[in-house]
Amino acid sequence: MYFPQQEYIDDSIDANNPDLLRIHSLETLGTHDGPGIRMVVFAQGCQFRCLYCQNPDTLDIHGGSFMTIEELVEKAIHQKSYFGKKGGVTVSGGEPLLQREKLIHFFDRLHENGINTCLDSNGRVLDSKTEQLLERTDLLLLDVKHINKEWHKKLTGLKNKTTLRVAEYRESTGKPMWLRYVLVPGWSDQEEYLHEWGQHFASYKTVERVEIIPFHQLGKHKWEILGLEYQLNDTLPPTAEEVNKAAEIFKLYFNKVKIK
Repeated sequence: MYFPQQEYIDDSIDANNPDLLRIHSLETLGTHDGPGIRMVVFAQGCQFRCLYCQNPDTLDIHGGSFMTIEELVEKAIHQKSYFGKKGGVTVSGGEPLLQREKLIHFFDRLHENGINTCLDSNGRVLDSKTEQLLERTDLLLLDVKHINKEWHKKLTGLKNKTTLRVAEYRESTGKPMWLRYVLVPGWSDQEEYLHEWGQHFASYKTVERVEIIPFHQLGKHKWEILGLEYQLNDTLPPTAEEVNKAAEIFKLYFNKVKIK
């Protein structure tokens, strides 16, 4: 079986606890989720059901543990000397937009202390609170899993309409974003759709870079521990040639393409 999709009644997880963030874990001195050295907060809960998810233990909206926003701010202040000019705090997931109202306050507190903010999101929700959060987000890392809505649904369980709307909204604000793309052989490596993906975003002025993340099975054991079926068991990571080919396609449309 696969972990079922969950709906939440309020417009934010644990809305009755505005000072508490439901998190999965924290990473200190992170270098993979935004520029520089960063404290990374992995929010708990996600409505996507990506077949390649390397952290399926972050999906459950009732899982994880609580930390107060002030506790997280204090931790960030304590690490601030390591951030330098480029670093700061990234909130990833799970999907952080499920706790967007709380993150508005969190990002305000970080900015009060001169700390850069970054949001790593799949763009699941777009409403006035998302817009308020994005105003406070110095850099958006947006995961656009597939440009074709049907393939996107096969990969994630949901279509990509809202994700593309979030990208469009971010572009309208003029604030920077990085686009991320997980390259999965047989699922998201089709040349026609790589070109379509590039063409869709080619005119965006706010896209500073595109990151290609090659698929791997490093999270497979977590699925087994949770008693979940790992549906990409027979899918191998892309070869260096396949990754480079995708990068060359994206370079037709973007100035900066990085392989993670």
